[in-house]
Amino acid sequence: MLLLDGKLLSENIKAEIAAEVDVIRQKGGKIPHLAAVLVGENPASQVYVNSKIKSCEQVGFKSSMVRRDADLSEAELLEIVHNLNNDPDVDGFIVQLPLPKHINEEKIILAIDHRKDVDGFHPVNFGRMAQGMSAFLPATPFGIMEMLRRYNIETAGKHCVVLGRSNIVGTPMSLLLSRKGYPGDCTVTLTHSRTKDLPAEVRRADIVVAAIGIPQFVKGDWVKEGAVVVDVGINRIPDDTKKSGFRLVGDVDFDEVAPKCSHITPVPGGVGLMTVTALLMNTLKACRKEIYQ
Repeated sequence: MLLLDGKLLSENIKAEIAAEVDVIRQKGGKIPHLAAVLVGENPASQVYVNSKIKSCEQVGFKSSMVRRDADLSEAELLEIVHNLNNDPDVDGFIVQLPLPKHINEEKIILAIDHRKDVDGFHPVNFGRMAQGMSAFLPATPFGIMEMLRRYNIETAGKHCVVLGRSNIVGTPMSLLLSRKGYPGDCTVTLTHSRTKDLPAEVRRADIVVAAIGIPQFVKGDWVKEGAVVVDVGINRIPDDTKKSGFRLVGDVDFDEVAPKCSHITPVPGGVGLMTVTALLMNTLKACRKEIYQ
């Protein structure tokens, strides 16, 4: 069993990006600038955004944060998005989800200029991705695809089972793995809460992508010998032995599943770190105008 080490891989990719930024700086070019909008006091969102800002500093990007209280109106948030769309120095930006319930997330996503949508959530980017065109890919699936590529995981002709059909992970993951080329050319089964006999579906998989949001949901007897398991879940469960009172686990029961795998991602230290790194990769592409001229 080999760990798919997101921490090591993300550090390697960040080093590559930092080297590219140094070249840009030496040539007097534009330094990539990522902005983040954080509304409210959601602790997980604050951790994610701070991680993104720290990663920008690591690679030499400019970064900026717009913080607002949870009582911010939808109209005020739309104005912030409008200003970022029209700021020539900002190459890409994210509006951290979830938003307060009085704000329509779909309306906010649609308001973001797709040329600056480095989260890859806008329907223009999603549609281009679905048709195999260049696009800003959703950060988590992009990070997973990069992980499969850099670990030389064989995908062509393999049967992949994706657990979860969200627009952020499950659905784009199924599209990307089925696309022509490497890493891709998989036969993909997209499963969800209404799937009948889910364990039987997972047992057929050469590659499992678990993004269902239930702690330690995938058990050892669900997974066949030699499978590749990518665990997208990040869940807090009580643990009195920890100072924090909790520990992080994935959607896969690691202790049961890992011995059967050829490769598996740990939680933490797997997919989560690659998500932030993929955001940096998208921002570099945005700065270079690689996707939209």
